[in-house]
Amino acid sequence: MSVEPAAPPQPPQASIRIDSHLDGAEDRSLAEDVLDGLTRPFKELPPKHFYDARGAQLFDRICELPEYYPTRCERTILGERADELAELTGAVELVELGSGTAAKTRVLLDALSAAGTLERYVPVDVTESMVRECAEALTVEYPGLQVHGVIGDFERHLGQIPAANGPRIVAFLGGTIGNFPPGSRRRFLREIARLLGPEDHLLMGTDLVKDPRVLEAAYDDSQGVTAEFNRNVLRVLNRELRADFDPEDFDHVAIFDTHHEWIEMRLRARRELSACVGDLDLSVHFDEGEELRTEISAKFTPQRVEGDLAAAGLALTEWMTDPDGLFALSLSGPAAR
Repeated sequence: MSVEPAAPPQPPQASIRIDSHLDGAEDRSLAEDVLDGLTRPFKELPPKHFYDARGAQLFDRICELPEYYPTRCERTILGERADELAELTGAVELVELGSGTAAKTRVLLDALSAAGTLERYVPVDVTESMVRECAEALTVEYPGLQVHGVIGDFERHLGQIPAANGPRIVAFLGGTIGNFPPGSRRRFLREIARLLGPEDHLLMGTDLVKDPRVLEAAYDDSQGVTAEFNRNVLRVLNRELRADFDPEDFDHVAIFDTHHEWIEMRLRARRELSACVGDLDLSVHFDEGEELRTEISAKFTPQRVEGDLAAAGLALTEWMTDPDGLFALSLSGPAAR
């Protein structure tokens, strides 16, 4: 008599809640950013528009490149300090801004679970399918875990994050804070600070100032994956706004600005050209050699991080780096506890 294989365990539906706060404003945001950024004397676009499905796949490849150290370094720090973070915070829940696949945060979830405190995970991301798949996987891996997914843009939807059930960690990893210019960065940190109760903590990843050659190699790898990632933003414009850019008309450029201490990624026109953005009835002209800035990625010192946190009403609790001092995680909480 044949025996049917056992079905894989299924998460109880009551343990997953997904709230979507996307309302079409994302499409308007792209159009507004393009109209604003491509009509400036120095053209630029915000980096959030890199991340369509193809862009996300390319970024996953970047994270595994030998030149791109931030992801490996952050994983190392989390692996070494997760148990300590669980003990320091006593967190019963983890909120992750820009959660993606939650690959790195599983280390934190493991530590909180082992400490016996883990109750809820709150992923915040614009990609609903990714959040749902992650929620289903995690509720199987961590029996009893509640997942409350928030589908939205963390720059616009912080107010939609559910109230805490107890002490929590808000994680903002990957050095993403470096994509904000200084004024916007401190404003965003103030918004995060308003989420935190007296027992809560912010866990933030920051890339550190170092040899410019190391930095530039990380953003201009020998395999050309970062170049393809950079050009992909033009494919996003072609698809979403009926533009007619030829990505091969542009070279990828990554430079370290020593004054601002940030990396800039740019696209440099190989020839004089014009492109049309059909949905905006906009013609965009590039001279040969003219550049479009697509990203800044600020690099930090301990003093800069502490100053930004203080300006947001947060106090540094722990400063953690990898053995080579390339990347840092900072744990902070409300200054007035």
